Amino acid sequence: MTGKPISYADSGVDIDAGDAAVELIAGEAKRTHVPGVLSGIGGFGGLFSLKDALGELGDPVLVSGTDGVGTKLLVAVAANRHDSIGQDLVAMCVNDVLTSGARPLFFLDYYATGKLTPAHMAAVVSGIARACAACDCALIGGETAELPGLYAHGHYDLAGFAVGVVDRAKIIDGKRVAPGDAIIGLASSGLHSNGYSLARKVLLEVMGKKLDDVVAGRPLVDWLLEPTRLYVRSIVALLRSGADVHAMAHITGGGLPENLTRGFPSFTAARVHAGSWQEPALYQVLRSGGPVQELELRRTFNLGIGFCVVVARAEAGATCAFLRDRGEDARVIGEVSAGAGEVVFA
Repeated sequence: MTGKPISYADSGVDIDAGDAAVELIAGEAKRTHVPGVLSGIGGFGGLFSLKDALGELGDPVLVSGTDGVGTKLLVAVAANRHDSIGQDLVAMCVNDVLTSGARPLFFLDYYATGKLTPAHMAAVVSGIARACAACDCALIGGETAELPGLYAHGHYDLAGFAVGVVDRAKIIDGKRVAPGDAIIGLASSGLHSNGYSLARKVLLEVMGKKLDDVVAGRPLVDWLLEPTRLYVRSIVALLRSGADVHAMAHITGGGLPENLTRGFPSFTAARVHAGSWQEPALYQVLRSGGPVQELELRRTFNLGIGFCVVVARAEAGATCAFLRDRGEDARVIGEVSAGAGEVVFA
């Protein structure tokens, strides 16, 4: 054998950097621990005791969800701002799990990049940990992958996995939705984590905007990196109050047309009152700057509504008031009608 021995680091994978990254995030993850956590970051698998966590539930059902944040990551990379993207990852998963009436229990993340920089990864995972803590959800594990040659320099990808729990008798599956029910919309914090390929096309390519340009009263980068809203504490509090919720929807890719009636009975539809809520100003920029047709906007973006709750008409006022008291901008945006699952804007 001749020549200098080749190490794993020579091929682009730095095991020491990976170990250093894990050390940096271990403390952040520990601060998210809730009753039920039996193991922390670093093992082959995260251990979680259902008995310790579920106590009062008679017939617990686990609800799982997984998601990513899409090309919003490209904005974070271009701006070199990575402290809030972790909240997007958590929100996309836990808000989904929440729609079944489940409270999130624990979360795992997957972080992959071409060249691992411990401080960079720590910034991302710190954001994940803060979001988990804000949802009373434990960060109990994850995976870090250094994949040289697969990702462009400085780029990375994220995936998240959430598990929640709900008592079988309290599962919210939409079966009790009926014509006349009120649809309550909870305001989004902005684009959340969907439609970024179209948003970047319009804003950065067609309109030629730079991330530090002021658009609709604020820097464009602030619009685009506004983290996805976490609805967990507000909705869990609503459910624990005894509110009779018929259905819930997380308004993600596909917007209101593709998400609102998911799980509704086949004989129902939704009538949404366009203009009944305040859209973030960036959407008007997208409309005119593309231009982008209204139908395309509606089936791509949340247009300012990030989550919906369906209740009987008589319960709408009290439900909105309860959610507003917990910091949500909640209002009736429409009603359930007879139909075949369509969402009609009136």
